[in-house]
Amino acid sequence: MSTAITFSEYGAPGVLTLSEVPAPEPGPGQVRVRVRAAAVNPIDVRIRAGMMQGVFPVEFPMIPGWDVAGVVDKVGEDASFAVGDEVFGVASVGGYSEYALLDRPYAKPKELSFETAAGLITVGEAAYRALEHLGVEAGQTLLIHGAGGSVGTIAVQLAAARGIAVVGTVAEQDIERVSGLGATAVGHGEGWVERVRAAAPDGVDFVFDASGAGVLAESVTLAGDAGQVITIADPSFAQHGVRFTGMDPADRFPEALPQLAGLIAAGKLDVPVWRAYPLAEAPQAHADIEARRNEGKVVLLP
Repeated sequence: MSTAITFSEYGAPGVLTLSEVPAPEPGPGQVRVRVRAAAVNPIDVRIRAGMMQGVFPVEFPMIPGWDVAGVVDKVGEDASFAVGDEVFGVASVGGYSEYALLDRPYAKPKELSFETAAGLITVGEAAYRALEHLGVEAGQTLLIHGAGGSVGTIAVQLAAARGIAVVGTVAEQDIERVSGLGATAVGHGEGWVERVRAAAPDGVDFVFDASGAGVLAESVTLAGDAGQVITIADPSFAQHGVRFTGMDPADRFPEALPQLAGLIAAGKLDVPVWRAYPLAEAPQAHADIEARRNEGKVVLLP
């Protein structure tokens, strides 16, 4: 058996329950890991609350979460890792659990903690993916909504390192921090369009919405074309002709994860972990993310 967090209905963080579930068995090519850290992502919160039913339908009871790092505990036939190896990757069965299965594990660099390795996965891949799909090039200007969040801060760092001019909308308390990452940070909320225009007088070439804050209509106007706007967080994307990325596994770039982990190990990318909670405190972790109390990644320690 395995201890896991499950939920059997959509609702507030209190629907998350500590449960006993059968320990998953690895199939061909899979590894089972004893999870040392599992990341909590904003998408987990939205799915639990029922906000993403049209994008990510679920079957109850569900074990939430995907991003895990741990130690290989059992291997399937022809698996590429051995028992005892330290790995990270996307769980094929929910990650808020004592044990999880990985179809595509990656070796965890020794310089990365389990918490950082788990915290990198979804947010790092999402940031990398958005830049790849948009095709932003050096010398162009990218507007990032939610630049102070976990995905946004990675996107800022990756874009700035590529010579892209970045303008980021953020909460007031995040302006200084995000500016230090290489962006021109401006406050979100009322008046944000005018602040962006002042920060980018020559205009905005592309927009990446990592906030889901209802900013797509104005973003299309700023970019001049809905095809130059992408979101990972706004379910109203179709109304604006904007691309939503993340629904289709074929749309993703998991092969970027070793590269991103290497950047962290080399000190060229920062993925701060704000707080680590025991697995049983998953409801509090979700509540903190909903209230936007976190300034960095939130992880669970099964």
